[in-house]
Amino acid sequence: MTLFKTISGTAKLMFQVCVSTVSVDHMRKNCAEMGYEKMGFMDEFNFWLNDDYFDQDTKNELLAIRDNEGEIEERFYKELEFGTGGLRGIIGAGTNRMNLYTVRKATQGLANFILKQGTQEKGVAIAYDSRNMSPEFADEAALCLAANGIKAYVFESLRPTPELSFALRTLGCTAGIVVTASHNPPEYNGYKVYWEDGAQVTAPKDKQIIEEVQSIKDYHTVKTMGKADAQAKGLYQVIGKEIDDKYMAELKKQIIHPDVIAEVADDIKIVYTPLCGTGNLPVRRILSELGFKNVYVVPEQENPDPKFTTLDYPNPEDPKAFTYALRLAKEKDADIVLATDPDADRLGIYAKDAKTGEYVSFTGNMSGMLIAEYILREKTATGTMPENPALVTTIVTTNMTRPITAAYNVKLIEVLTGFKFIGEQIKLFEQTGSNNYVFGLEESYGCLAGTHARDKDAVVAVMCLCEVAAYCKKQGKTLWDMMLDTYEKYGYFKETQYTITMKGIDGARQIAEIMDKLRQNPPKAFGDLKVLKFRDYKTDKVIDMETGEETKTGLPNSNVLYFELPDDAWCCARPSGTEPKIKFYMGVKGSSIEDAQARVDKLTEDLKALL
Repeated sequence: MTLFKTISGTAKLMFQVCVSTVSVDHMRKNCAEMGYEKMGFMDEFNFWLNDDYFDQDTKNELLAIRDNEGEIEERFYKELEFGTGGLRGIIGAGTNRMNLYTVRKATQGLANFILKQGTQEKGVAIAYDSRNMSPEFADEAALCLAANGIKAYVFESLRPTPELSFALRTLGCTAGIVVTASHNPPEYNGYKVYWEDGAQVTAPKDKQIIEEVQSIKDYHTVKTMGKADAQAKGLYQVIGKEIDDKYMAELKKQIIHPDVIAEVADDIKIVYTPLCGTGNLPVRRILSELGFKNVYVVPEQENPDPKFTTLDYPNPEDPKAFTYALRLAKEKDADIVLATDPDADRLGIYAKDAKTGEYVSFTGNMSGMLIAEYILREKTATGTMPENPALVTTIVTTNMTRPITAAYNVKLIEVLTGFKFIGEQIKLFEQTGSNNYVFGLEESYGCLAGTHARDKDAVVAVMCLCEVAAYCKKQGKTLWDMMLDTYEKYGYFKETQYTITMKGIDGARQIAEIMDKLRQNPPKAFGDLKVLKFRDYKTDKVIDMETGEETKTGLPNSNVLYFELPDDAWCCARPSGTEPKIKFYMGVKGSSIEDAQARVDKLTEDLKALL
């Protein structure tokens, strides 16, 4: 790999000798003066290995890989990207890893932005999950903020991501930070940034914060201070119970029929697993305070475990994550089985099929539609539906939202993938008075009832779904029975995903090539399904494939391609923003469960044939 212009051997040697004694900023300046285009990964490696800024543990980790050029390149060929949601990566030493230094640098960029906004007096709230290094990264961020004169409100122990969203709004903070890698494997961690409205940062602030982070070239300019000094100066404050109590009170406001819960609370049986993450205490507390008597928590996954020892993958979308929970459910004869991901913003469920006695898995679309239909139906029936109600969803979420919102005269608004765009709509509703938010969901097992938070909230989702289960129990039905009723009423919608994982440098290039191919030469059909319209959200174009007419998508720029197909079928291509994957989302509508499954299976095969 050619990383710099050819220069004399003497000059190159002089440069390498200087690596250990000058800052990155000075090295890059010297690079330019001497003819280099940029520092190479070995130069970055040597800087981290020799500069006094980095601690000995970091250097020891790097010394252990000094003979593995491939590993060095992977850790140092780029800086860990601070994207529109923040950081996410493998924990370890290096510019392309999650560590104290990359977290501190990201926080300095955020601090610089806050100082330019002039909102530093409001402070920043910080929460973290159960992963390796999460408490350390949270403190590192807090102390960097404190060194910049910005007060940090840090939770005393791990908390769900949605509670951070609630906390920063409750405290009147200018921003929030959550240290979490959500449902990624145990070797990962991450860092998400929220703004004062409680949602993850959106345009234009997201790009402006990224620019601030990217403008930091010298690690020595990043500020920090001791924890004792920060506390003494009132710049580091621990928060906990008072926020928990207010959060619980807000959740309870979403209950529509407390009387129904009271009526069946002694009979309904619930099995729950927090998947070794943050959900255990808040989920158990809310269900207990609502009166549910029979809540059984999976003991092997009850307590925080950064290694996720009992899990291949701590993701409620993965059926294997339910192995222990289903075993307990059969033992207890449970009505419903629930799992929240490590930062408790996603919920997965199984429910009993009364006819077979087996437990049926629900996708995020299915559980989201059950909650949505229940809320819209019961708010309408009880006269509590607000004026100008709106349901907000994403472009890759089930099309069942359309007939359901139409049935209750609720406005349907579709946004780009990512719950931050749903949170942004809530803010816009409040600013303009145009609509009142009643529910929001995305296909990836995330939803939000209420506006206490501006991110998906698995704790409130558990609460709402248990109310729906109680409503079913009173009628002698199960959640699966209600799902079948919903299909019969609105249509048999079925969705799936096809994901290609491509890691490393070559993987990123291959993902880009796939997107370019589809963008430059969009397919005219998927098997026997003709492409009616082609949406390119990157160029803001919707092309009618028959007439060639072009219109605008009306949504922000994003590297997403969408193919509208006949009979409520569709396919969408999108590179993941947090993992080395390209995801294809697909949906169909059938005449029965079997027909819908056959249709979505065929669409998947037709997609694979195109690729």
